[in-house]
Amino acid sequence: MTTPDNDPQPWQVESSEYIHQLPWFTVRKDAVRMASGGYIPDYFLLEYPDWINVVAVTTEGQLVLIRQYRHGSADVRYELCAGVVDPGESALATAQRELLEETGFGGGHWEPLLTLSANPGTHTNRCYCFLATGVEPVQAQELEITEEITVHLVSRERVLDIIETGQMLQALHVAPLLKYCLQS
Repeated sequence: MTTPDNDPQPWQVESSEYIHQLPWFTVRKDAVRMASGGYIPDYFLLEYPDWINVVAVTTEGQLVLIRQYRHGSADVRYELCAGVVDPGESALATAQRELLEETGFGGGHWEPLLTLSANPGTHTNRCYCFLATGVEPVQAQELEITEEITVHLVSRERVLDIIETGQMLQALHVAPLLKYCLQS
């Protein structure tokens, strides 16, 4: 991919300090200088571990969705199986583990689908989306004490209806589903 000669340049970080630092919520404040001379003394960034999600399709062509309560939106909606990449674990290994634990489905053929950012202006992490085709139920769910998840097998047409009618709110889940549905 070529870029125009006049593309904006990366900012120069003049100082950086952590405001809050926990594994699930870290806030960093940078002072940055732009190539044009602009200066931002208080630019706040959210540091998260990388995330994954999985568009899982069974051998019968059904998509594996989950439903769970999300406290931020205070409701229950459809989602993809998703999770946080643990230190030292690859995104693919995380995706395979999370699908197995959250849904009991495994096996199949795995490939990267796309990489996203929840907000590249403030988030430092990436979300790695995988396509898993030909998955099958191989075990019972192995949920953590903080997870209450139901598994739903739905058709491609039903997935599009779920998205169209607002039954899926998570943008990082809608995007890979639409990519899959529109290319298949």
